[in-house]
This record gives sequence, structure tokens and C-alpha cells, in this order.
Amino acid sequence: MAVKGSSRPSILFFFTDQQRWDTCGCYGQALPVTPNLDRMAQEGVRFEYAFTCQPVCGPARACLQTGRWATEVGCFRNDIALPTNERTIAHSFSEAGYEVGYIGKWHLASTGENHNFRKRAVPPERRGGYRDCWIASDVLEFTSHGYDGYMFDAEGNRRGWKGYRVDGVTDFALEYLRTRDGERPFFLFLSYIEPHHQNDHRCYEGPLGSKERWKDYEVPGDLVGTEGDWRENYPDYLGCCASLDHNLGRIREELARLGMADDTLILYTSDHGSHFCTRNSEYKRSCHDGCLRVPMVACGPGFTGGQVIGDLVSLIDVPPTLLAAGGIETPSTMRGRPLQGLIAPAAGRDACATWPQEVFAQISESQVGRCLRTRRWKYSVTAPDKRGWRDMDSGTYVEEYLYDLEADPHERNNLVSDPALAGVREELARTLKRRLGEAGEREPVIRPAAT
Repeated sequence: MAVKGSSRPSILFFFTDQQRWDTCGCYGQALPVTPNLDRMAQEGVRFEYAFTCQPVCGPARACLQTGRWATEVGCFRNDIALPTNERTIAHSFSEAGYEVGYIGKWHLASTGENHNFRKRAVPPERRGGYRDCWIASDVLEFTSHGYDGYMFDAEGNRRGWKGYRVDGVTDFALEYLRTRDGERPFFLFLSYIEPHHQNDHRCYEGPLGSKERWKDYEVPGDLVGTEGDWRENYPDYLGCCASLDHNLGRIREELARLGMADDTLILYTSDHGSHFCTRNSEYKRSCHDGCLRVPMVACGPGFTGGQVIGDLVSLIDVPPTLLAAGGIETPSTMRGRPLQGLIAPAAGRDACATWPQEVFAQISESQVGRCLRTRRWKYSVTAPDKRGWRDMDSGTYVEEYLYDLEADPHERNNLVSDPALAGVREELARTLKRRLGEAGEREPVIRPAAT
């Protein structure tokens, strides 16, 4: 069903959870895990260096919904609800005449036990402005496993499925596409939980047969020779990613069948990656590329031609990008920039000259940390006297990591105490302080690592 009475595209945001960039063929994965995404990259635009702005579920989602840093919103860790007065991308799209829908994992409704919607329907005022279609669970891993589960519709009714979870969530998205009246363009936020591990089972749950199907994988360089739990989990992890890709194909086929493919932009990315307990005691909450770097591919109006963008981009750039795709001006409160400015033949690629040469990330829960990632350097600081679940920021940080990514792409050799690189660290510390100020944080003292 084509969009009626509008030249603006519909927009589908295909959002995965805990997916590393290198699970995808278009980023170098040797196994045929993502043929549909690879095809989308050939037709659209792939961002080679895309990173999360907060490597944990709830804060990353708060950033994506608002375009602001997690500390600005107050959702600096999990289990803090998005404030009900926050303006989201759903509000902007709705005011611009879009139909707005949300399907999947929300993770922005609950705070502690007094406001616990982990296994209950999310009330309308806690849905971030998604008012036209809603089928969601606040914490999807609490209402489902890899197979079977349920979410809640807009009236609070359970909507269950049998079979693999990615297929079940996609079925709801296909139902939405088939039954909408088409009077307005749509913005659909489609939020999967895969390839996130299943919390209560303490493992990744791919489709049945994944352990055999994906056993001949090439070990990612940052995992080679490490401990962690990737040996028992990586085949299932790839199985999750392959299922996501299969369902991306289902959605693209349905858009084509409905005559909507040429008028719909799909943007595919993830909230963070996974380092498989090799950098700390779990899977994320670290400055390392294994959990910071994510896939990001866009295909549709404004994103065509098989381009590969080499500039460093962040999830904080996604909200203004989505709005720009709908012809909506970037609100002054948003911290990122529309990615359209990096795509040829934009007016001389003017944005490239002023595009940031680094990405900035806030880290919580495991620590109170902040980091920069440039093309060459990874620089991270931590606040040892603060607690990551309690404290949002700090006035004092200590240098924790410095990696030369040209010589050490897998981040094995920490140079944070190398006296020959004191000047590099000083320059990175200045840049980090500037980025902290731009994020609304106080300027801290940054002390050298203890030697």
C-alpha cells in the first residue's frame, strides 16, 4: 500500500540489541550470516565506523528517543524510566503528520519496584509519544525467551506468539504494515532483543540448530586467546544475527509487495555490541570496540548508491537523521547531526569539513567512565571513587586506557602509562573535557593513571 497524499518517505528503524558490527558480511564477516543486510548496504549507505554513545540498553535507548545524552535525560543507567515530560522523536514525527508506532523492547518505563512494568503493560503516559501503534514489553527478556513469549498492545492486552522470538516480533510488524490505512507516512521503531543474551538462562539463544550451523566461525581478533564465554556462545550469537537478517528480508519483501519499498527508508543499527566477558564480568559497559562499535546501514530515499562513509558516527546522530529524512528540522536540544550531510552528492559534502573527528561515549553501571574514540586513538577515563549504579558523573577522573588503534586494532596493549605518549594524552584529555561540556557535564579534573 503506497503512501497517499505525501511525498515524504515512511521510515522503519530496525533496531537490534547487543550486536557487534563484525557479525555482518558487509563489515567482513566470512560466514553468510547477513545476506539481506549486505544487499541493503550495496543498495544504500553503510557507515563503516559507527559507535554507541552509551554501551548499555536503557541509556542508549533514552539517547535515541530524545537525541540528548543519557546524563541530560537522567537515564544514565538501566532501571530509570524516561521522564514523562521528555520530548521524543515520536512527538516530532506525530506533529509533522506521521503515523508513529513502536513494536518490541522498550526498556524505558520502569524505575525500581514502585514503578515496575517489567512484566506488566506500559501505560500510555510512559510510551514516549508512540500513540498510533504499540505492541511492546518494557523488558522483553522478562516476558519471553528465545522461543515463545508475549508483549502488550495499546489496550494492555497480552499479544503472544509461539516459535522463535525474532519471528514473532516481526509478525507483529508485518501485521502493522498490512493493516494500516496508508493515509499518512509512518515512522515505525522496530526494537528486537536479539542477539542479547537471555538473562535468566545466562546464555545466548539462537534458533535451534545454531550451534551446528555456525560452528565454523572465525574468532574475532579481540577475542582470540581470551577467556570469557564466547566459545560456548558465539555460534548461537551468530544464529540470533542470522535470524534478524532473515526477518529483515521478510520486511523488505513485504514492503515491496505492498508497493512501499521505494518510498520507505530503513535504518538498521544496534544499541551496543558484546565483548563476551573478556573486558569485565559481563558483555558490555566497557570502552572497547567490542561493545562500542555497531553496524549501521541505511537504505531508501536519501540513502542510495552503495556508498561507504568513513567518518566516525554515533547513535547520538541517529535521531536528527531520522527527523531529517522526514523533512523535520533538528530541534536545538539534540546533540547529534543529521548523517545526510556526509552523503554524496550533498552540497559539496560541506558537513565533512566540520564533522567531529572523534566519537564520545558515557559509560555507567560497571563504572562512572567517559571515553573518546578517534580514527587512531581510544582514550578512556574512570572515576574510582564513584559507583556506576549510583553516581551519574564525577568531578575527577583517572586515565584508564589508551590504545593506538593503528598498531593495536584489537586493543590489547594499554599505553595509558607510556611517558612517550604524555602529549597525546594531554590533547585527548582536552578534547574529552570539551565534549563533556558540550554534553552538559561539568569540566572535570583528569589525573594520570597510577604507575
